[in-house]
Amino acid sequence: MIFFAVYLIVTALVFARLEIEIEGPHGWAEKLPTWRINNRWTRLFYGSRPLTGYHLWMQIFVLLMVHVPLVLQTANWSWAMELRVASFYVLFWIAEDFLWFVMNPAYGIRRFKREHIWWHAPHWWWVMPRDYWVFGILAGFAYAISWRI
Repeated sequence: MIFFAVYLIVTALVFARLEIEIEGPHGWAEKLPTWRINNRWTRLFYGSRPLTGYHLWMQIFVLLMVHVPLVLQTANWSWAMELRVASFYVLFWIAEDFLWFVMNPAYGIRRFKREHIWWHAPHWWWVMPRDYWVFGILAGFAYAISWRI
């Protein structure tokens, strides 16, 4: 479990640095030359944020990459491993998103507040975005269950 957590933080940190290089101070691909879709389906998965081409392809790429160990060892595939991969994937995005703010010179931990982050603002619970709470709990549950099946 410690290796899982450390590896998760390291990969999220590296990816957050990459995203800071790409987006700069403009989160949620605000200034990137990419398409945007905002409809009832995208709101189901992204809340008030539009789905962007940048985010769609980035998320698919990471999803495929976290499955590489299972693809390379198909004989070892199991529902338990799939739950761990899913947990890692979800927790990775939460950690990466938070680290994007912490390490971004335009934000930092002091500006990690609802009033400074338009794409999280409508859905903020207490000290962090609702998504962190909801998906963090679901991912933690998936990880715990993976050790019991």
